[in-house]
Amino acid sequence: MSELRGWRRNQWGIPRLRGPRRRAPYFDLVVVGAVVLLLLVALLGPLFAPDVNESHILEALQPPSGAHWFGTDQQGRDVFWRLIAGARVTIPAAILVVCVYGTIGSLVAGIAAFGPRWLDEALMRLTDVVLAFPSLVFALAVAAALGPSLQSTIIALAVTGWPLTARLLRGTIRETTALPFVEGATALGVSRLRLMLVHVLPNSLPPLLIKWAADVGTTILAIGGLSFIGAGAQPPSPEWGAMVSSAQGLVSSAWWAAFFPGLAIALTTTAFGLFGDLLHARSDSSVKLPTRARRS
Repeated sequence: MSELRGWRRNQWGIPRLRGPRRRAPYFDLVVVGAVVLLLLVALLGPLFAPDVNESHILEALQPPSGAHWFGTDQQGRDVFWRLIAGARVTIPAAILVVCVYGTIGSLVAGIAAFGPRWLDEALMRLTDVVLAFPSLVFALAVAAALGPSLQSTIIALAVTGWPLTARLLRGTIRETTALPFVEGATALGVSRLRLMLVHVLPNSLPPLLIKWAADVGTTILAIGGLSFIGAGAQPPSPEWGAMVSSAQGLVSSAWWAAFFPGLAIALTTTAFGLFGDLLHARSDSSVKLPTRARRS
């Protein structure tokens, strides 16, 4: 029996559609909606939250209920509202880290690509040296040297996060400068600074913007990890990693105090990671071949 049009059989004889599998459109809407919701919670949620650092010892370690949706911690503080307040601490901190190391990496890549060859070699060797160290271990060393605090964590992650951006952007800039429109601008006498800022850099950044969107999630995970081991935000800060750290001894008796902050970190990291994948898929699908190439 002939196969249906548009279908083919796999090695087990099961028919399936030809071509790559595509995600359902509603899945993309869910991802975008989740990221928008997280940003709105970080922006507006703390405005409606009570004093999340005020202790209520008589209500300590109450399980999830109608009065306290996520239970209370060892100080009687509502875990749900602390998570809402912690969103303003954790998510903006991650976005700030990505913005800082993205700016540093872009400056290094631009100077390396348009500077003299010896400067390019020096900057890339410095980048290789920093990349040789495990980023989280390097960030832990920097944070420990600066002292445990959220500010130290932001500086440490920014200092250790720029080399990969610099390496990737330098390669993208080199590819962009070989394009005909850049050669045409050079032939017209455009200065090197204007060439980089107006023509090359805007056409080289889109792949990095996709990477940075996904990096927000991994940065949230790194901030939480440093806070968990005592090198980041310190109690009574509602930062999610600090909440998990302060409740780690209560897992057997009050699981909710550590479970819900850990779940918030996991879900937020996943949401931003999927958002980066979505942007990557959209950018790939927006590239179309010329008419003659498609016909061939």
